[in-house]
Amino acid sequence: MVTTPLLPSDYLDLFSPLRAGADLRGRIEAVRPETGDAATIVIRPGRAWRGHTAGQYVRIGVDVDGVRLWRAYSLTSPTDRRDGRVTITVKAIPDGKVSNHLVRRAKPGTVIQLDQPTGDFVLPRAKPAKVLYLTAGSGITPVMGMLRDTEFDDVVMVHCAPRPQDVIFRSELHDLVADKKLRLTEVHTDTDGMLDIARIGALVPDWAERETWACGPAGLLDAAEEHWSEHGVQERLHTERFRPGVVVTGDGGEVTFSATGKTVDADGATPLLDVGEEAGVLLPSGCRMGICFGCVTPLKAGAVRDLRTGEITEAEPGVLIQTCVSAAAGPCDIER
Repeated sequence: MVTTPLLPSDYLDLFSPLRAGADLRGRIEAVRPETGDAATIVIRPGRAWRGHTAGQYVRIGVDVDGVRLWRAYSLTSPTDRRDGRVTITVKAIPDGKVSNHLVRRAKPGTVIQLDQPTGDFVLPRAKPAKVLYLTAGSGITPVMGMLRDTEFDDVVMVHCAPRPQDVIFRSELHDLVADKKLRLTEVHTDTDGMLDIARIGALVPDWAERETWACGPAGLLDAAEEHWSEHGVQERLHTERFRPGVVVTGDGGEVTFSATGKTVDADGATPLLDVGEEAGVLLPSGCRMGICFGCVTPLKAGAVRDLRTGEITEAEPGVLIQTCVSAAAGPCDIER
């Protein structure tokens, strides 16, 4: 009676949001610039945090301009950090609501929502004799978690960024080189051009003998997968994509979000999640690449195309779609 219409737990959350038994949350404790458009966010997770494996990612919920938005970011801290904090390192992307907020506006003391970490872009229990990390841009983030967590006798990294000052963690990487814990090749694409995977043999002569973890833009990963397959060593390549690979697109169509009454025109290549957010429709989301199923939404009418496979899904009672990997295949109605 005293707390109505709220519950006692609602008041506890105000005073102790990270307590045991509460929804999993974290508190931002520091925002540390890495480059001109990237920053490391130090987070103290709540007591329900179960820990992570190096290379995994975590979904976080952030309130931006009064709207809670969910995004997934790689964990860049080692698994045994003494103070129990974890870190994500975020690169601000053009028009990225959450990434720009975290890099430029997030303040210590802010409480955010957390999911438990997940992902299978991780190291094996048995240490490989030789390791190659192939990264570009923010694709270095899960790999940095691995480097901080596990040392190898023979580890090489090839990293691509537009300019030296755009290399995230550059100072720490060069410290590892100075300590002879890493051999590093930087490819500065503004002056060197894009990395030609066919050149990997010149940069790393024994690349085919190495267990390789690669993360970066789709073009780099597509080329790596083709190159490793052509040489019969595809089982030694492990990749992490921040966006799903688009296989087939269509003509698009008019998309209606029936719960909000908004109707917009969409092409056949843009995920419905992006279409909705651009139109101001709040849609559930998570990893944004078709893995976590956090974006599943009812398809009320019409048809959509899975951008990864080209498969068409037509509306029928109870059918659900993943908006982050589905595009309009003609007029459609999303129940949001």
